[in-house]
Amino acid sequence: MINWILYWSLITLPLATILLFASQFLNRRRNKKKAVGFFHPYTNDGGGGERVLWCAVKAIQEQNPDLDSVIFSGDHDASSQSLMSRATDRFGVHLLYPPKVVHLNRRKWIEETTYPHFTMIGQSLGSVYLSWEALSKFTPMYYFDTSGYTFTYPIARLFGCKVICYTHYPTISLDMISRVRQRSSMYNNDASIARSTWLSRCKMIYYTVFSMMYGMVGSCAHLVMVNSSWTQSHIEKLWGITERIKRVYPPCDTSGLQALPLERSLETPKIISVAQFRPEKAHSLQLEAFSVAIKKLDEDLPRPKLQFVGSCRNKSDEERLQNLKEKAVQLNIHEDVEFHKNVMYRDLVRLLGGAVAGIHSMIDEHFGISVVEFMAAGAIPIGGHGN
Repeated sequence: MINWILYWSLITLPLATILLFASQFLNRRRNKKKAVGFFHPYTNDGGGGERVLWCAVKAIQEQNPDLDSVIFSGDHDASSQSLMSRATDRFGVHLLYPPKVVHLNRRKWIEETTYPHFTMIGQSLGSVYLSWEALSKFTPMYYFDTSGYTFTYPIARLFGCKVICYTHYPTISLDMISRVRQRSSMYNNDASIARSTWLSRCKMIYYTVFSMMYGMVGSCAHLVMVNSSWTQSHIEKLWGITERIKRVYPPCDTSGLQALPLERSLETPKIISVAQFRPEKAHSLQLEAFSVAIKKLDEDLPRPKLQFVGSCRNKSDEERLQNLKEKAVQLNIHEDVEFHKNVMYRDLVRLLGGAVAGIHSMIDEHFGISVVEFMAAGAIPIGGHGN
């Protein structure tokens, strides 16, 4: 009798679980809300991605006022009114009315610190769990990913959503795979791995398998927007849905910057760097280059100042910023370097208006909004090889 009960339990429990999930899917698919759900877990990232988010929300409000705009956010302090104010203060984007907010409690599953190893696949699978939470709480007709969480697309399709995405940068690119093959050390390929033939081969297998998975989930999108020809080329090769991919350059409102006077004070020439404090932005390289330039400067020439302007998404970015401050001290240029974190849009305009040049050192730059802003503000753009 006991064996029969155990046997029956082993059969019925999994079946009940499957039926529970199936009924949830069917219920959600039948009761989709007339809304656009923007999957943007970091609504305080302060970069070009957030600017795209608010411009997209504004466009929906203007063109389709009958559709609600809903933000899936992992920032618990985010409210409808605070996000509307943030769009205006940080980016100069004036929304017609406050968006609705759905708070997410499991954002830690997409934090890079959660995955010391196999970070890329860890964050990707973690995003699946986070999107499940999001869509279980609110199921919109249209699921709009503005942060590059491609592995969430099959989940959104299961919930019956039309999947739209704006892709700034592929999670894995052919260039990344090439560098591992060539055993080049970079921010995404540790020197210890680059030195080892065996570890490099293992990572090549990892990257190859991941790129195949990335292509499969990416192909679930109904409409794909990319921000540049560089990104378009990579996404077309990886996702294989050329007919659904459209190039839409990111929003760059330069009207206020073009109104700035071209005359700049040369008493203390200012060189500005505008970018999130992320590893691929190569801020450390900028510090090193500035240190070399300072040493070669004639004593009778005015001493320039380097201004870093950027945002921090999380604790890792905060630590990266602190490391940059410490490096400036080590290079003995701390008195010539300024750090401006999470500034308002009006303050960014003011800083750009005082700069004689802007420096940008990201390798494989996909667009470069800051470079456009440099030119519009009258600051001479300085870029390294490869961006």
